[in-house]
Amino acid sequence: MTEATFDDRDGFIWMDGALRPWRDANVHVLTHAMHYASAVFEGVRCYGGKVFKLSEHSQRLIDSAKILGFDLPWTRDEIDAAINETVAANNFTDCYIRPIAWRGSEQMGVAAQKTKAHLAVSAWEWGAYFGDEALAKGLRLMIAPWRRPAPYTIPVRSKAAGLYMICTLSKHAAADAGYDDALMFDWRGQVAEATGANVFFVQNGKLHTPTPDCFLDGITRRTVMDLARRRGVEVIERAIWPEELAGFEQAFLTGSAAEVTPLAEIGPWTFEVGALTRQLQADYRDFVRGVLPAK
Repeated sequence: MTEATFDDRDGFIWMDGALRPWRDANVHVLTHAMHYASAVFEGVRCYGGKVFKLSEHSQRLIDSAKILGFDLPWTRDEIDAAINETVAANNFTDCYIRPIAWRGSEQMGVAAQKTKAHLAVSAWEWGAYFGDEALAKGLRLMIAPWRRPAPYTIPVRSKAAGLYMICTLSKHAAADAGYDDALMFDWRGQVAEATGANVFFVQNGKLHTPTPDCFLDGITRRTVMDLARRRGVEVIERAIWPEELAGFEQAFLTGSAAEVTPLAEIGPWTFEVGALTRQLQADYRDFVRGVLPAK
């Protein structure tokens, strides 16, 4: 049976103020975003009918657009409402949600001052991003062939579509080599993130994570840090160099899509799927469904 493509599905997509049948949610081939990556997006999850960290995601979408130089004519509350409307229209209780904003087709060329801002929200049922087996056994990562650029070369605080080009290239390189994903270093050679998720390491009961100075400080990242501190775990944000990876006992990824996914390997380094990783997995799973973990 052929799997449905993302342009040929039943359901509804919210687009520029109204719900449209899924197959009719299209844009013109000369849309500025298609040619010059002038688009920003969010990855959001809904659990048990409630969208997790809804307003934080909507605000980041607005902020990301401003960083790229265009303002959205929708308020945070209006974007929140559009997301909830989309989930309800598709009769979902557990799903992944993709709000995206972009510059339209009113102007072609690098300049985009005359373009109109557009917004769409889609949602679909999506289980574990890396699959259920990965949640149990941990992922195998290679070292990415591309690096996160310096913050003075790209708008690192924006969740901008164009910034994911090197992530796609790195993800494909990993798949071709038989790995699940890739760990990206930054322009200095420091550990940065995976292709679509932040990374954490465990050493002597403490949690270590790279300082997000050239990649997104993820909403899930901050949530997991708060959950760890609630359990009395010290969280250390700092520069992490590749040669330190041999000294870490556990490692895991965090993200709206990835949630909390353990790592078994990064290149030549191996990790156990240990107790702290399992605890934070469970705490996050409970927290997104409204259960505050015990201290």
